[in-house]
Amino acid sequence: MTKTLSGTVVSNKMKDTIVVSVKRYEKHPRYFKFIKRRKKFKVHNPGNTAKIGDRVKIIETRPISKDKHFKLIENSFS
Repeated sequence: MTKTLSGTVVSNKMKDTIVVSVKRYEKHPRYFKFIKRRKKFKVHNPGNTAKIGDRVKIIETRPISKDKHFKLIENSFS
């Protein structure tokens, strides 16, 4: 099963690659307080269509390079 995530573009300085920050909200197992967590993923973006601040959807794919294993499926959704 492939993962589909949504996040915000934080960098687009590389050729055909963007960095997407994906945030999640999880409960602490002991103290039951809700904590914000985030992770950055390098995403394949052919044609450099996404800009910084865009909300994007990404999907897991085969490894494209050492760090890239996601690709862009939808740009600027609300």
